[in-house]
Amino acid sequence: MDARFSERQRAILDRLGGTGRTTIEALAAHYAVSPQTIRRDVNELCAAGLLRRVHGGVQLPGAENLLYASRRGLNQGAKDAIGARFAQIVPSGASLSVSIGTTPEVAIRALAEQSDVTLITNNLNIALFACDREGWQVMVPGGTVRAGDRDILGPQVEDFFARYQVDFGVFGVGGVAEDGTLLDFTEAEVAARMAILRNCRRSVLLLDHTKFGRAAHVRGGHLSDLDLAICDRPLPERLAQAVAQAGGVVLIA
Repeated sequence: MDARFSERQRAILDRLGGTGRTTIEALAAHYAVSPQTIRRDVNELCAAGLLRRVHGGVQLPGAENLLYASRRGLNQGAKDAIGARFAQIVPSGASLSVSIGTTPEVAIRALAEQSDVTLITNNLNIALFACDREGWQVMVPGGTVRAGDRDILGPQVEDFFARYQVDFGVFGVGGVAEDGTLLDFTEAEVAARMAILRNCRRSVLLLDHTKFGRAAHVRGGHLSDLDLAICDRPLPERLAQAVAQAGGVVLIA
């Protein structure tokens, strides 16, 4: 996150990540400051493209995800905790297929001290980090790079992941519906994630609590399809039961 943003502005972004939309008055009451102060905060965030003003309030930008650089600073404490918990289950010498997303990037960075890691990913942010690790082997697919996200999507990416059988398939999601359906913002994102899920010995979903109820419109998979989910807070009870009944495990970071 840009260093020019204040701690309160970062907290506003985290709060909107869970609710999607709120009013100026509600933010002013929550942070015990004047509406004018909140408007100044919001105006700066809107100017940076991180929020959008609507009548009487503010919301996250539409049905599209924020650019990667903007998402990196959101919920950083939760992502760090999830990454640290993930690192506890991955031994040196493991092979991993890893999806796009900022939380998977944080999780892979948490493996920095491990050796002999084989990493297969369409997330170039992760690939560039991994190239600097001694003993790591890195493979990426061909294709056009999405400039704002620094990743690669398309049918060739699905074929790429299908060529490997890895120890861990690691991915995030755009959101989780009330019934546990996994959601993303494009069909290509879902297709790549499902290809990872089909070609791993152990599937691992990494998500923070703001993904529950978050608006994303492309369906693909369900929480009960997973071997393991790592979250910063307990899952809603009904969803936790669905995972457990299917034989999955939930770890709280």
